[in-house]
Amino acid sequence: MIIDNSMISYKKFLYGEEIKLSDEKDFIDFINAGHDFLIENIKNGRPIYGVTTGYGEAGQNYAAFEEAEELQYNLFSFHGCGVGEYLSADVSRIMTTVRMISLSKGKSGISYDLLKRFELLLKEKIYPLIPSQGSVGASGDLTPLSYIAAVIAGEREVIYKGEVKSTQDVYAELGITPYTFKAKEALAIMNGTAAMSAIAIDAIEKFEILLATSESFVASIFELLLCDITPLEPFVHDSKPFAGQRKTAANILKKCSGSKLTHEAFSRYENFHLEAEQNIQDRYSIRCSPQVLGVIHDNLDIAKKWIETEINGVNDNPLIDPIGKRIYTSGNFYGGYIAHAMDTMRICVGNLADLIDKEFGLLVDHKFNKGLGESLKINKKSTHHGFKAMQITLSSLTADVIMNTVPASLHSRPTESFNQDKVSMGTTAALHFAKQLPDLTNMLSIAIIAMAQAVDLRAKENCSPVLQAHFDAIRAEVQKLSYDRRMDIDIKVVNEMIRKGVFA
Repeated sequence: MIIDNSMISYKKFLYGEEIKLSDEKDFIDFINAGHDFLIENIKNGRPIYGVTTGYGEAGQNYAAFEEAEELQYNLFSFHGCGVGEYLSADVSRIMTTVRMISLSKGKSGISYDLLKRFELLLKEKIYPLIPSQGSVGASGDLTPLSYIAAVIAGEREVIYKGEVKSTQDVYAELGITPYTFKAKEALAIMNGTAAMSAIAIDAIEKFEILLATSESFVASIFELLLCDITPLEPFVHDSKPFAGQRKTAANILKKCSGSKLTHEAFSRYENFHLEAEQNIQDRYSIRCSPQVLGVIHDNLDIAKKWIETEINGVNDNPLIDPIGKRIYTSGNFYGGYIAHAMDTMRICVGNLADLIDKEFGLLVDHKFNKGLGESLKINKKSTHHGFKAMQITLSSLTADVIMNTVPASLHSRPTESFNQDKVSMGTTAALHFAKQLPDLTNMLSIAIIAMAQAVDLRAKENCSPVLQAHFDAIRAEVQKLSYDRRMDIDIKVVNEMIRKGVFA
């Protein structure tokens, strides 16, 4: 994937191959023109925020041209105060790439030499070790991004060949000379939204697998609870043509195809007077599942579109226009779009967890599961308990997921002497979205294990080909529950299968 000043699509970004910086002369000249214009203004004595002045509230303090290098060094140095768990190597890689893309737009006043350092990190697979906490999402992700700046300068730690090593040692091993920042370059790296964007991209990629797996579980519920598939028919969703809703209904219907357990509405109408306990319609959690999941699909598409725009945007301050010969003080570092996208996705995950919880409850409760019995017990002895405790764990996880849906963007905290008096909290929103996913994965693990148990009770040959294949995959790793035993190991096994996309 060639990085220049052109648009990089979300799909290309995610699945592109090796990152390479354009070496076209026009692009090199375009990048350097911004830096040359900046230097010209500095030499003329013009005060430029963060370049010849202090930062934030200290923006009133002037720094001479000769102090520009020290100013940039101190900027990444005093922001080295991140805390919490470290971001993964994948997130660090994405974060480095995202910042490189933004700086390549030629409006940040940096040199081509700096971009080459980004390319070098990615080429050698040197990923900065970055603490996850310490950003309020404006002025951008200052603290997390300081770790990229510091690594470029040869300081702090990196993830290299799967190990945490000092940057100095890795540079010595590879013969790399630490970079000395020119005017504004450390500020240009740090004053952006790359951390929140990278966390969001990584989490969304994982969530898409979980969403597809959830659709597989929902499809199995239609079969295992002997449900009416009429609510999945195209006529229904063409009548309310939201793209996500139509997509979800089609996905579930396809996965149910070939089942001997589902039926259509006309059979229920015909047998209404013969089956005293049969309701003419299924419960909302089943009948409305395309509508519930459809909203999630559509919001996911919106989130990806906003992220695509963000990673292609120039989000540092000030902006440099070498063509129009102007310097713009602005607020593009405000991560509002990522914050709102992630807050919305967190609500989506909460609704998904609630749906799984409701459908799981129907599956294990003998009052609602149409003959599957008490807690899906195969051994009917009164001393055995089936999935009773598994439901409790799943319910606990549901609560944990839903509790993490409070919008982070509403928790703007004034800081830095009230200079940063309205901040996005975009990084917090993205982190909390990512934190929901392990709980959701464990929920699905329990649900999938129960799904297989119900197939044992209904008989595999009655199920759709898709459900049969999923059943075979589970039974290759997890035995049916014939007697009371620990299930935590089974949950871990299926958890790994889910993350690999086995049921997606």
